[in-house]
Amino acid sequence: MIKPTIGRVVWFRDSTLKGAISKDEPEPQPCAAIIAFVHSDTLVNLTVFDWNGCPNARTSVPLFQGDGERPDGSFCEWMPYQQGQAAKTEALEKKLEEAKGQ
Repeated sequence: MIKPTIGRVVWFRDSTLKGAISKDEPEPQPCAAIIAFVHSDTLVNLTVFDWNGCPNARTSVPLFQGDGERPDGSFCEWMPYQQGQAAKTEALEKKLEEAKGQ
């Protein structure tokens, strides 16, 4: 799990935008967002930049951490690069712990 902190960038997926561009496109591109306030590891406030680059405030947005199914409504999530970096860090930390235990 990646700990959310103020200023980190996430992807925002707005459930109201499905089919906004094309009915053939099941899910539109995510919007860029910056974490403005952290309620918990799974709930944040965001400044969301729409497809035109205009900022909008969103409060109490679920942060999908990649476990289980994605939420039905609007939510934010970490970008694939961030998830990859977090996985590499966890693997290195695990190796260090194993090395200390020997």
